[in-house]
Amino acid sequence: MKRLGAIFSALCLAAALWGLWLIWAPPSAPVPAPQPPAAGWHWPRLPDLRLPDLRLPEFRLPRITLPPVFQRPAARPETPIASPVRRILVEKSARRMTVWQENGPPRTFRIALGFAPEGDKSREGDGRTPEGTFRIDRLNRQSAYHLSLGIDYPQPRHREAARRLGVSPGGDIMIHGQPNQVPDGYRVKGDWTAGCIAVDNAEIAEIFAHARIGTEVEIRP
Repeated sequence: MKRLGAIFSALCLAAALWGLWLIWAPPSAPVPAPQPPAAGWHWPRLPDLRLPDLRLPEFRLPRITLPPVFQRPAARPETPIASPVRRILVEKSARRMTVWQENGPPRTFRIALGFAPEGDKSREGDGRTPEGTFRIDRLNRQSAYHLSLGIDYPQPRHREAARRLGVSPGGDIMIHGQPNQVPDGYRVKGDWTAGCIAVDNAEIAEIFAHARIGTEVEIRP
C-alpha cells in the first residue's frame, strides 16, 4: 500500500507541474499549413544579389580655341546711307543691290526680283527684271508699295525690240518696298514682283531719303 501511495503522490506532483508549465510557458508560433506544389518546374529562389553602384568617372573634352585665321569674323552692321546716292548696282544672280553714296562706305541690300528673273525683259507680263544701264526718273511716295524709285524703262531700244516682236515692252519698273498690305517689318519671300526690284520697307526709306533724279542704276544678269 505504501508503494501505491508513493506512486499516486508522484503522479499528482507531475500533473501540478504540467499545469504550471502550461500557464507560464510562452505561446509557440503556429506552424504554417503546407502549400500544395504548383505545376511546372521549380527553381530554388536565389538570394538577392545587389551589385555595387558602378559609375564611370566624368570625362570632358578640352575646349579647343581655333587660331584667329580660322575663326569667322563677327558680322558688322553696315553704316546707313547718310549722304546723296551716287550709283546703284543690281546683281540679279546674287540677289544683291549695292548703293554708293557721296560720303561714306557703300551699302548692300538683299533683293527680290520678278517672278521669272532669268534673262532680260522683252515684253509686258513676262515677269523678268530688265538688264542694262538706267536712270532714276521719278520718286513716288504714293506707290502701291512702300515708296518707290522709278527707272527709265522702256528705253528706245526696248521699244524697238518689242515693236519687232509685235508686243508691248511693258513699263513701271521700280525699286520699291513691300506691298502696302504687308504689315511693317515683314517681307514677302522669294522672287515675287512683276519685274521690279524689292527691298524691306526700312531699306527703301533709307534709299529714298537720299536718292536723286538722274542717279545711275545698272542692272546686271
